[in-house]
Amino acid sequence: MLDSDLALLYGVDTKILNQTVRRNIERFPADFMFQLSENEWENLKSQIVTSSLGHGGRRKLPLVFSEYGVAMLSSVLKSEQAIQVNIAIMRIFGKLRRILASNVELAKKLAELESKYDRQFKVVFDAIRELVASPPIPRKRIVGLGK
Repeated sequence: MLDSDLALLYGVDTKILNQTVRRNIERFPADFMFQLSENEWENLKSQIVTSSLGHGGRRKLPLVFSEYGVAMLSSVLKSEQAIQVNIAIMRIFGKLRRILASNVELAKKLAELESKYDRQFKVVFDAIRELVASPPIPRKRIVGLGK
């Protein structure tokens, strides 16, 4: 997740979030957080339509946090809102992990069945794959947490 998205969720300025992280940088190894390269940021900006750097936009490349980095933020951002947001985010990561695992298991079982039976059932297997293919999950904006 981008630093600006997390700052919005935690109710702090991106600058404050980044300062806090940099003051506690030993808690954020490379698998917890990294900074986007100029090229990565340009590609991302073209996809999400952000303001240009010279016209009131970001002046520094964004930090990106993994699941572990998001969890670590709760130890450096100590507000009640930070704790509640962190709990919600960690629950979402858990649900995503379970969803991905169940899709992997289903795909594996389908492949095993397909290898057992001859090609006369190919149409059936193709139809099942289409049904199993998950449509993109619409993004919902988190408005407030429990208050």
